[in-house]
Amino acid sequence: MGEVDVRPVTGIGVSPGVAHGPVARLAEPPRLPETDVPEADVPAALERARAALAEVAAFLDERSAQAGGEAADVLLAQSMMVLDPALPDRIRARLEDGRGLAHAVADAFAGFRDALTATGGYLAERAADLDDLRDRTVARVLGVPMPGVPDPGHPFVLVARDLAPADTAVLDARKVRAIVTELGGPTSHTAILAKSLGIPAVVACADAAGLADGTPVLVRGASGEVVVDPPDSLVEAAEAEAAAQAAALAASSGPGRTADGVPVALLVNVGAARDLTAAAAADSEGVGLLRTEFLYLDRAEEPTVEEQRRSYAEVFAAFAGRKVVVRTLDAGADKPLAFVDHGDEPNPALGVRGLRLARRHRRMLDDQLTAIAAAREESTADVWVMAPMVSTPTEAADFARAARAHGLPVAGTMVEVPAAALRADAVLAACDFVSIGTNDLGQYTFAADRMAGELADLLDPWQPALLELVRITGAAGAAVGKPVGVCGEAASDPLLALVLVGLGVTSLSMAPAALPAVRLALAAHTAADCAALARLALTAPDAARAREEVAAAAKQM
Repeated sequence: MGEVDVRPVTGIGVSPGVAHGPVARLAEPPRLPETDVPEADVPAALERARAALAEVAAFLDERSAQAGGEAADVLLAQSMMVLDPALPDRIRARLEDGRGLAHAVADAFAGFRDALTATGGYLAERAADLDDLRDRTVARVLGVPMPGVPDPGHPFVLVARDLAPADTAVLDARKVRAIVTELGGPTSHTAILAKSLGIPAVVACADAAGLADGTPVLVRGASGEVVVDPPDSLVEAAEAEAAAQAAALAASSGPGRTADGVPVALLVNVGAARDLTAAAAADSEGVGLLRTEFLYLDRAEEPTVEEQRRSYAEVFAAFAGRKVVVRTLDAGADKPLAFVDHGDEPNPALGVRGLRLARRHRRMLDDQLTAIAAAREESTADVWVMAPMVSTPTEAADFARAARAHGLPVAGTMVEVPAAALRADAVLAACDFVSIGTNDLGQYTFAADRMAGELADLLDPWQPALLELVRITGAAGAAVGKPVGVCGEAASDPLLALVLVGLGVTSLSMAPAALPAVRLALAAHTAADCAALARLALTAPDAARAREEVAAAAKQM
């Protein structure tokens, strides 16, 4: 690139903010030995493999304790994957086939990864993280260090082919000014964790492969732009922009409102008990998504009604006087429960999951509603409930009746399946509100796995086809005066939040760190502005153009 050429390389912006600094690349993991020599003592080699797996699990547990929040849950799940008893069995089989230990470990992880990928959905998402677990185990087997995040002694922009949760979760925002990766998508762990840490990030930037250590770059996390060798004038302007933005964010507080006073409820997502303190302290109007899976997954026995009641009561107490939207168990099929016989399914991602699990195990849903209602009785929180994976108005009506029969007066549904969006008018006639999960809705709309890096463009929440489904749902809500929320990652993008409001969305739920920027964006634009931006996004030919055109128009308002 010439000295006066400041055209950026681009990717997908997944965490807003502007930052600049020299590149520091994440080193590549150790390579397998070129020569694969069979192990003379298979039992001894297998014990070395077991020790290496245990060391990796201990490392992940340590990182989990350091990280906290959503990152801690991701790392704990990875730790359990490493300790899966099927892995040593696979390693033993490969050793007995004549493979050397390092190659046997890599083969075992590859087989495990393929099996999880074929399962689809939630397990397929976790499969993408197996590459890092494989590399860490191989490094220990070979007795060589696993490269970690570089520390050049000064602030830098971290560039990598991809980032593992174990590295992303403990990044120091004082040192890592921005993140740029070649792979990843808008709902990848890198995107989610970077946003929670407040670090500007761009993923799916293929040209990042050519960025050498020490190269100065300017990163715009909202637009996905990376300017190589930026001139001083551009850096100075970026610094001034960042300083002004920081001051404005610090001054932002209170309920969400557009510039002309139209209310837009700003809420937080809560995924586990460890998130509760930080989430409750955030300047929000409540919880837009309380994920209840943490009570069920990775345990051998079903939680009792009393155990559930205590857990929900803790959340309701922390948000006393505020709204808490509880999503009933989103498990089954692709989120298997150890204490439930799920049977065999040809395609679990499209199988018996979410509310559909009640077709086989109705008592579990009844027990959960009983526990939520009991916790509600002893709280001043405004408790709502909603069901995941609703596809038809009949399912929405059945769930609403069940919730009310248990003493829960406000019942709604998730819109994650295109069928629910297309019939949003009938779905809303059957319940009290809907909440759009843009991550899953995008995945099902485009038939593209959320963790498939090469399909990241299809999974971009700016895709006009996805926004059209949001428009249909928002219009249905406006017609009957019922709330329409968004609790997917799209809600935390300040620019996209304006479009969502223009499409009829009445509440946005996100990670606590994203609240100030979204609140600030809303306060700077009227409802009419939001509607105009929504029209631009809907008529754009693709996600990239939608983002570009909306960004340009928003600056002129």
